Amino acid sequence: MKKGDLVEGIVREVKFPNKGIVETEEGAVVVKNAITGQRVQARINKKRKGKAEGALLSVLERSPLERETPCPAFGTCGGCTYLCLPYEEQLKIKEAQVRELLTEAMPQDTPMDWFQGILGSPSIYGYRNKMEFSFGDEYKDGPLALGMHKRGSFYDLVNAEPCVIVDEDYRKILHAVRTYWSEEGASFYHRLRHEGYLRHLLVRKAVHTGEILIDLVTTSQEEYDLSKFANMLLSLHMDGKIVGILHTVNDAVADVIKDDGTEILYGQDYFTESLLGLSFKVTPFSFFQTNSRGAEVLYDTARTFLTDAGMKKGVVYDLYCGTGTISQLMAPVSEKVIGVEIVEEAVVAARENALRNDIHNCEFIAGDVLKVLDEIKEMPDLIILDPPRDGVHPKALLKILGYGVEQILYISCKPTSLARDIPAFLEAGYKPVRGISVDQFPWTANVETIILFQKQH
Repeated sequence: MKKGDLVEGIVREVKFPNKGIVETEEGAVVVKNAITGQRVQARINKKRKGKAEGALLSVLERSPLERETPCPAFGTCGGCTYLCLPYEEQLKIKEAQVRELLTEAMPQDTPMDWFQGILGSPSIYGYRNKMEFSFGDEYKDGPLALGMHKRGSFYDLVNAEPCVIVDEDYRKILHAVRTYWSEEGASFYHRLRHEGYLRHLLVRKAVHTGEILIDLVTTSQEEYDLSKFANMLLSLHMDGKIVGILHTVNDAVADVIKDDGTEILYGQDYFTESLLGLSFKVTPFSFFQTNSRGAEVLYDTARTFLTDAGMKKGVVYDLYCGTGTISQLMAPVSEKVIGVEIVEEAVVAARENALRNDIHNCEFIAGDVLKVLDEIKEMPDLIILDPPRDGVHPKALLKILGYGVEQILYISCKPTSLARDIPAFLEAGYKPVRGISVDQFPWTANVETIILFQKQH
């Protein structure tokens, strides 16, 4: 095989996150976005060290596992991976992927009876409490689009109004916003020329309280009367209630949501959500689990792992704590919880959330975990890790393991990062004693995993 060749074959399995292993007459090829059992055609676009990767061109034969999808944009939109499968089949795939990664990270022939499989999401449709949509066009010089990037494309978009991982209120907002700005004739920000006005629409809706927060992200290159825009949104008939409409200016070249200044067009700059009996204030850019009902399963499972293991009532470090969700859930069974988070906005919200919930034994510190650990005087009795997708910084991980606490609970949203960190735990004398995956992201390739590590003596 060489670059540019066309190949055909059957997808034998799918490795995390969405890498289909296609058996062809010429050998195995990695093809993203393929489904186990499909017969596909791909073009080789990379070959190095004897391994070939290809781009999916077409599905010649559907997998026996496939079904009709509930979203007409599936396959074109870059959001979902497994929407063509029954939910139970998706869970099997994710469990197998995580089990394989964890097995490979452990010494050979290590029993894996500590890994307990996967828990499904209580809601599989309309479960998202946050979505970031982009403005653009569906094709060059086409009409204004508002949605997700097309699969494999940096420029082209797919209108997200049929999206099934959000509820009907999101779809009403999307349709109204796209129609409004099309009639206004506003330009979208062109990612190549760095010109234009409309960039992103951030929508956050609490599943339990129904509160909706909307943030329009634009450049400063054009000016409009945004009070008209806000009034249009407030006139929509929805199940939820809009509590805040914001306008954020972002003049950065990079295609990310960056806050160069936010004004409140209506209401407030946060919404509230409840999890496991606690209330949380969530600001536009602070981290909060995107699946509220799934988060309750995730955090309740994490808490159960610790209490079942007989955790001591001492000082708990909650590292990468976000808005302090786990910190506050652990507060009743701890002497003190110290949360560390690099996003200052999230730390401010965490402090307010603790007061809101009448919790007074939590301290939240803004800063990089690697640096903040040197400044904390209290030594931990238990450490909880919930890092971003890239995992724990290697130097920070050495410091964390150096405390020698009896138990470390690791919550990971990217199993490859978790698997990469496991050898460091083993070398430091820790052993995984209980683990499970929780499907926080139905239909996508992502999955959360919890592992409780115990110090061996």
